[in-house]
Amino acid sequence: MWKLPVVIGLAAAIAWGQEETPDKRLRHSADVLREIMAAPDKGIPHDLFERARCVIVVPGLKKGAFVFGGDYGRGYAVCRSGNTWGGPASVRMGGGSFGAQLGVESTDVVILVMNQRGMDRLTGDKFTIGADASAAIGPVGRTASADTDARLTAEMLSYSRAKGAFAGIALDGTTITPDRAEDRKVYGRDVNNGDIVRGRVKPPAAADALVSVLNQYSRP
Repeated sequence: MWKLPVVIGLAAAIAWGQEETPDKRLRHSADVLREIMAAPDKGIPHDLFERARCVIVVPGLKKGAFVFGGDYGRGYAVCRSGNTWGGPASVRMGGGSFGAQLGVESTDVVILVMNQRGMDRLTGDKFTIGADASAAIGPVGRTASADTDARLTAEMLSYSRAKGAFAGIALDGTTITPDRAEDRKVYGRDVNNGDIVRGRVKPPAAADALVSVLNQYSRP
């Protein structure tokens, strides 16, 4: 019986050891968003992207990470601050029923936060999509003019990319929480997501690539 805890412990240690550094994860997030938005007629509609108050990017979300605990991912939420994009607020994503939908070991997740109510969710301790925050499967294509009112009035629109396939995805039951340890590494000091989301913290140089992609595909 002693072997099972040992195996689980070793697997968890290996998984933690394979975690990306914040700088690499920020670059990975920028690459994911750039590749998705550059896809002809298969990316996030530009009109929706320009209306978004925040964009959440979780690159390489793992299915069944650390042997136990279900699906797990770390990423960043970047929100508009006046006429510019602010710094990245680190987040963790876990739980939910999307593992069965994905059917793969790793996927990239992008969430558009469409209004102030959704933006305010990111300033708290945690929220669950479908329970605390309304979300809809994001439409794919160049425009969203033909889509339903439900999607266009949701707090959030969610997407995933796995094995090169990009599509909207349901994330009901998924919990998003601040990642304070990651924030400390990114900013070099203790900060909280509320201040980052509200534009009170200067973006770090490590986030330049991600902010550049956001500026490229959205107007002030």
